[in-house]
Parts: sequence; C-alpha cells; structure tokens
Amino acid sequence: MKRLTLAIMLATGAAGSASAHPIESEVNPDIPPAFDVTSTQASTDGRLVTFAMEVAGVAGSVKPSPTGQLTGARVEAYVWPTSLDPDAVGFDADSGILALAITAHPDFDDTPLFDEDQDGDPNNDGADWHSHWVVLTEDVACGAGLKVRDVSPGQDLLPATAPGLPIALDSPGMSPVLDGRLARITVPVAGAENVSFDAVTAQLQVNETGQAPLLCVTGVHDIASGDLSMPGKVMAE
Repeated sequence: MKRLTLAIMLATGAAGSASAHPIESEVNPDIPPAFDVTSTQASTDGRLVTFAMEVAGVAGSVKPSPTGQLTGARVEAYVWPTSLDPDAVGFDADSGILALAITAHPDFDDTPLFDEDQDGDPNNDGADWHSHWVVLTEDVACGAGLKVRDVSPGQDLLPATAPGLPIALDSPGMSPVLDGRLARITVPVAGAENVSFDAVTAQLQVNETGQAPLLCVTGVHDIASGDLSMPGKVMAE
C-alpha cells in the first residue's frame, strides 16, 4: 500500500500537465486485478462530466468483508481526485481536494435518500456500489496520510444531499456503472472542461474509536499517474 500526502497533490495537481489523452498505466501483477488501474479519462458536454477508469480485472468484483459494526468498518473505492474547488458541488471553498468516488461498504448505509437495491428500504444499501463527492485533507494519523475532511454539520457548508455525517461527504445519488473492466460515473458539474484529475483505487476505514479522524484513507492499491500529479484533463465531447 502507498502513502499519499496532500502536499504532493497540491504541488503537482493544481497545475497538472496539458495532456489531452487518457492516463495510461501498465498492469502490475502485485496489485489485485480489480483495483489495478490501466487507464482513465473524463469528458464533458458543458453540463455533465463522465469519469471512467479501466482496471486489469473485473471492476467491482471485490468488496470489503463485513465487520458487523460501523466503527472499524472498511470501504473499497474507485476515486477520481480533481482540481475542482469543493464549492463547485456545495462544500466550503478551498477546503481540500474534491474527489468523486464509487464505494462499497457492507457495514453502513450513507445514502439515506436513495434505495440502490430497490427493495423498499433506503437504509440497507451500503454494500452496493454507489457514488460520493468527498473532500480529502491531510492527516498523519491515517495510514495513507489522507482522510475525508472532518466537519461540523450546521457550521461547515455541506451539499443538500449530504447524509449528515460529520465528514465532508455528499451522497448525490448518481448511479455508477461497473461493467467488466470499466468503472464509470456521470455527474452534473458545469464548467469542468480542462479540469485536472487522476484515478486512484483505495481502501478507507471508519475510526475504531468513533472519533476524528472519522474516515481515513488507510491504503492505496493503485494510482493511474503513479504519483498523483493529476495529468488528466477533462475534455470537451
């Protein structure tokens, strides 16, 4: 597992390279195929942005084992860190790195407005793959050096569809597509052309004490660019 630092992301990701092509990454036999990123790209029609990544194996085929409780619960994630300001989707401006994530976690449901498995109960869907916007910040207490930013609901700005947890996490309800090697998600974001991005597969974990940092990035399977330099650019369709 790799350790990340926000300093690297801010120093290299804000500028990015002028690449107009997908980020390509070689297959690594040491990485589980479901999380071994081989390419990623993003495009926009001016209103919607589609992020996609391909992996060496079957995307979404590996989920965390349940622990039976929220504290210590594990999360697997396909993540696109971006250079978008968090206020683009309703968080506080300049509060960290805005990232789009497709996640699965069988021990809790953080999408109370949506019934992903369509069984009539919107509160039992955490194990199914679903989408989040999150704001990442640095924290040395976390295994990979990053966390989902801790917040105080009612004081810090949160999007209208945030589930009310004390972290900068939104549950906007856009359905991800995991099909074969492909993980893809389309979200409404205006003015995203030329925004820098990267692709990461990662593990997160809820703090076993229930205290801050509440949700840590505990390990990274793979990074499309290799160094989180965000060389990708959202291209106009």
